[in-house]
Amino acid sequence: MTEARGSAGPNGVTHARHAPGTPCWVSLMVHGLAATQEFYGALFGWEFRPGPQQLGPYVRALLDGREVAGIGQLPPDRHLPVAWTPYLASNDVDLTADTVRLCGGTVGVGPLDAAEAGRMAICSDPSGAVFGIWQTAAHLGTAITGVPGTPAWNELVTFETVTVAKFYETVFGYEEEAAASADLDYVGLHLAGRPVAGIHGVGAALPRDRGPHWMTYFEVADADDAVERIVGLGGHVLRPAHDSAHGRVATVADPEGARFSVIQNPR
Repeated sequence: MTEARGSAGPNGVTHARHAPGTPCWVSLMVHGLAATQEFYGALFGWEFRPGPQQLGPYVRALLDGREVAGIGQLPPDRHLPVAWTPYLASNDVDLTADTVRLCGGTVGVGPLDAAEAGRMAICSDPSGAVFGIWQTAAHLGTAITGVPGTPAWNELVTFETVTVAKFYETVFGYEEEAAASADLDYVGLHLAGRPVAGIHGVGAALPRDRGPHWMTYFEVADADDAVERIVGLGGHVLRPAHDSAHGRVATVADPEGARFSVIQNPR
């Protein structure tokens, strides 16, 4: 994680409509919906209410009454990776999905309407990393950031950045900014000069059991305390808490194996 948005202040930032290409929502599909709600509710203080059911049982996570993420239940016969998936905003999901296909990606689900909330598709880039596309109607996406328990950053972890960065640049209109260090294969994705996501090429260090994937970072008040609670709730530590240029960060997995990171902003 070499790029990050600035601190949003003690009360967070409430978002209106997200500009096209901006990560606007994160969603997790699991086998045990009730147990997963218990885990994240205890970890982040989330509460839950039902959401659109087009792809099966689905709930929206709320923090102080504002929506921050979604969790759905996988059908029993679907043995898909359990993973957090970022959704990137679009003014026209159908057109964006067509562009994904033309640029060598795959559209696995949709485009389809999610009741009155909006229109969506689930895609994968040419390297196989899964992401969503979201066209807003009633549901604007993540309503608040900048406070503990909210998404802080999304980063694609892949083999190398050059090819896949061109894919996202073409589909979503990002501007690229390469890392200053020649030893680091990292590209920041910017919109209107503002960093919105990143791509990290890790080569042979990419987990063989995972492949290229998007990683969601959630803000926490204390990274070490969060890691301790994650373990106590049945989760796992993949990389212990350590200091970085953007705060103290750890990579973890929930009880079903969904990977995510927690980050404590420097004060």
